[in-house]
Amino acid sequence: MKFVIGGESQGKLEYVIKKYDISEENIADEKNTDPEKNIRCINNYHLIIKSIIENGRDPYEETLKILERYPDVIVIMNEIGNGIVPLRKEDRRWREEVGNIGCFLAEKAESVERIFCGIAVNIKP
Repeated sequence: MKFVIGGESQGKLEYVIKKYDISEENIADEKNTDPEKNIRCINNYHLIIKSIIENGRDPYEETLKILERYPDVIVIMNEIGNGIVPLRKEDRRWREEVGNIGCFLAEKAESVERIFCGIAVNIKP
């Protein structure tokens, strides 16, 4: 598994598509998670975590299932832990879970890249 992080609208998906030669039909996201699809990339994982929490499931357990099913997947996730702390308890929990799952993914990943203005910075080789 590879892990790609960065802020909103920093070119993460475009970078992954170009670098790893991935087509649109091989990308899953919070709206498109067909299990029969040949998934090579999961985009907006932070929003998938939000959906998992809203549906009363454990994001850590669900992440483990995804990684078991797609061990070579590239996971793209926004950094949402910087800035103002959300007022709503639900939003704070989501932000905390995204941070925890991000740490877990970074630990398990063979590589971690941060994208800033479309430029990759290798965090973990």
